[in-house]
Amino acid sequence: MSTFKKILIAILVLLLIAAGIIWYLLQGDPAEYTLEQTTGTEPVLAAPDAQTIPTVDIAEPVGWPDGAAPGAAEGLAVNRFAEGLDHPRVVYAMPNGDVLVTLTRAPEGEVSGGWLTNLIAGFLFDKAGSAGPSANQLVLLRDTDGDGTADERHILREDDLDSPSGIAWNDGKLYVANHDAVLRFDYEEGANAVTGAPEKLADLPPAGNHWMRNIILSDDGNRLYIAVGSASNIGEGGMEVEENRAAIHELNLETGSARLYGAGMRNPNGMAFNPWTGELWTTVNERDMLGSDLVPDYLTNVPIGVHYGWPWVYYNDVVDERVETRHARFLTEYTRTPQFALGAHVA
Repeated sequence: MSTFKKILIAILVLLLIAAGIIWYLLQGDPAEYTLEQTTGTEPVLAAPDAQTIPTVDIAEPVGWPDGAAPGAAEGLAVNRFAEGLDHPRVVYAMPNGDVLVTLTRAPEGEVSGGWLTNLIAGFLFDKAGSAGPSANQLVLLRDTDGDGTADERHILREDDLDSPSGIAWNDGKLYVANHDAVLRFDYEEGANAVTGAPEKLADLPPAGNHWMRNIILSDDGNRLYIAVGSASNIGEGGMEVEENRAAIHELNLETGSARLYGAGMRNPNGMAFNPWTGELWTTVNERDMLGSDLVPDYLTNVPIGVHYGWPWVYYNDVVDERVETRHARFLTEYTRTPQFALGAHVA
């Protein structure tokens, strides 16, 4: 056998071995517990299994076929209100029935974790249909004849918008959250454009691994709450870049003052007020790479000054040993337990 053939065979063997190793590393770690066991007020918390390569399985989006729609509860109906939108992310219903939508994707930039993490993240984003440039548009959808389908579509604004997400409106003022700032516009409902220069109300920590910026107004319209996710999984890029992240902020619109309202939430990604008590609630996407059964995402209330433990602690008293700190055990003395577990990695 010639030397060339020997080298070729050796290369093929090495490639096969490498492919086998990659397959083994990427085959994933299936969950051991059922969704019922990892949801509710007392979820099962598995033993942590720290991972170098995360278990990820992305569902490829296929869309609804013509004439198909999600099932609805008895007495209700679901129909296609609008289509052909470029990655609609946040939907906001105005008092007059108009529907505002932000068409948006993540801003350009790297995620925390290095070149390999960014390579894998880019592949996963593409598979999930979320890769590509952001449209950066605020769109109005209007149903003029009440048939449940939008027959008017207007681009309200695209200047000044940079990966916009959160929307709120009150008394002629429209609030839009870019990934790095909260803007306020003059806007009377029913108008087909947002004109005039915006007022910047607050700078926000830019992008990071979590770039969505959900916002909600208090019932009296005097305070704006802003959710900002972390820049990383567990602070692996250093806690300096996590300043004012993994938190919900309260902005007083009368005085312009702001305060940290609640902290220790890796990615609070949706907010609402309890209609009976007025208390703020949120859903939180928890940390990754501790196995397929950890850590349950959760729904919880947000009392002023609360801390939910990220990145050092989860579920009140479980210390994440991957995060270096001498005070983690002390943190469990005041870390709050989430109200309701939604299951691990359900975000």
